[in-house]
Amino acid sequence: MAVLEITKGNFDSEVINSDKPVLIDFWAQWCGPCRMVSPIVDEVAIEVAGKAKVGKINVDEQPELASRFQVMSIPTLIVIKDGKVANTAVGARSKQAILDMLNV
Repeated sequence: MAVLEITKGNFDSEVINSDKPVLIDFWAQWCGPCRMVSPIVDEVAIEVAGKAKVGKINVDEQPELASRFQVMSIPTLIVIKDGKVANTAVGARSKQAILDMLNV
């Protein structure tokens, strides 16, 4: 499954109302560690297809969502299950660590 681009316009339908866990990668174009973790997040999306959703939120384009989740440093990875934050990690993570966060 492709990685979703999450915006305030599709956040509720894609994340809050999802029947599957959703991994969100908060990132920015200028962030070096974000660029390192991005291909790993893409791999995770392929691996968990059908069991979870994976989306990315550009903090420069979606500051309201970054603020809503109190994202102070990027990359920040958040897993949302049943409309609630289930797991959070700040900084670059390995593929296995990200898969462990999803627990699917």
